[in-house]
Amino acid sequence: MRTAAVIAAAFFIAGPLPAQTATAESGLSMAPVPFAVGEELVFHAKFGVIPAGTARMRVEGIDTVRGRVAYHVVFAVDGGVPFFRVHDRYESWIDVATLSSLRHRQEISEGRYSRKTTYEIMPESGQYRKNDEPSRPTVANPLDDGSFIYAVRAAGVRVGETRRDDRYFMPDRNPVVLTGVREDTVSVGAGTFATTIVRPTIKTGGIFSESGEAQVWFTNDERRLPVLLKTKFSRFSLTLSLESVTHGDLAVAR
Repeated sequence: MRTAAVIAAAFFIAGPLPAQTATAESGLSMAPVPFAVGEELVFHAKFGVIPAGTARMRVEGIDTVRGRVAYHVVFAVDGGVPFFRVHDRYESWIDVATLSSLRHRQEISEGRYSRKTTYEIMPESGQYRKNDEPSRPTVANPLDDGSFIYAVRAAGVRVGETRRDDRYFMPDRNPVVLTGVREDTVSVGAGTFATTIVRPTIKTGGIFSESGEAQVWFTNDERRLPVLLKTKFSRFSLTLSLESVTHGDLAVAR
């Protein structure tokens, strides 16, 4: 997995789910949502002890995709390590009514490598298409890397709960498994927060691989913000910590 893709996956693939004591099947709550247009989260990234730049998550606005009203969310990464600069942008369009993904776009610039990829995700027909390639089957109520965290933030998780979810839009990557590990009070640049630590795993060799040690700290308030992520790879560790928050108007989102 490329450097910024690791950072992007950190907050675009998991979040907390609602309180239950045993394993629960998929059933994400859709309203009210704990985010709104104008919300922006700014994170500081480190590989080991080396600063690796800034990541921003923002609910950019409300658009229309194929006649469906959608949240437009953006995740941008700027920075990198010495001699390897990163400027990446990930965009997702999320159906306001169902929180299903409708479109996902990636613009990657990492060192000498660059690419642009657009996924048209069509829950109405059960298909998705990468750029101009032939369509492929997707899952019911699909979610991409950018939309997943917003859907699961609308739900919530308690310590001792395990949730298996088959909504990732590429069927062979399912299930995503989310486990509530413990509660913790954590201090980051944005402040001190009461949180629940969630361990996410997915069928991939990346940051949330089944053999990995990833943990994400989510606030216990109504916004369920991701404030800290820590994980280890074979050769380095990654830490993402929340530096600042700009809240959208939840009254508008409701």
